[in-house]
Amino acid sequence: MLLPMDEKQFAFWKMRRSGTPNITIANLLGISRQAVSKALLIMDGKIESALWDMAQANQIAIDKINTERGILIGRSIPFQTAAIIFVSEKHGMQVWYEHDGDCGACQRYTECIELLWDYATELGIRLEKTADPTKMAEELFGKVKAIV
Repeated sequence: MLLPMDEKQFAFWKMRRSGTPNITIANLLGISRQAVSKALLIMDGKIESALWDMAQANQIAIDKINTERGILIGRSIPFQTAAIIFVSEKHGMQVWYEHDGDCGACQRYTECIELLWDYATELGIRLEKTADPTKMAEELFGKVKAIV
């Protein structure tokens, strides 16, 4: 399932994920708090369904889900490693497997660094500066697991 990232409901969800209270979202948009709550309930259902679908498609056993943050923590059955599925405004739905990579030799080095920084920024998580995507991922996902 693809997430409807261009819908108003997703915009409300992003605002709430960044810490904006429902009443503030309602006031900013000139709508009722009840309308915001209803839209968020619908979006939470879509997020949860998308996370479940992605976990099933990638054979990930689910440990925890946080729909308000758009995070699923689990374990890859075929790879026998920790896995995290997350919703990123900029990068869509992503699956990340815990691994020790040879980042210096990887063609996706820059892409991984960008994705990790962007996702940390979206969640308001501060990371130590490092040029190693594996270390960045360990730090980021350790902090993400703490908020789930």
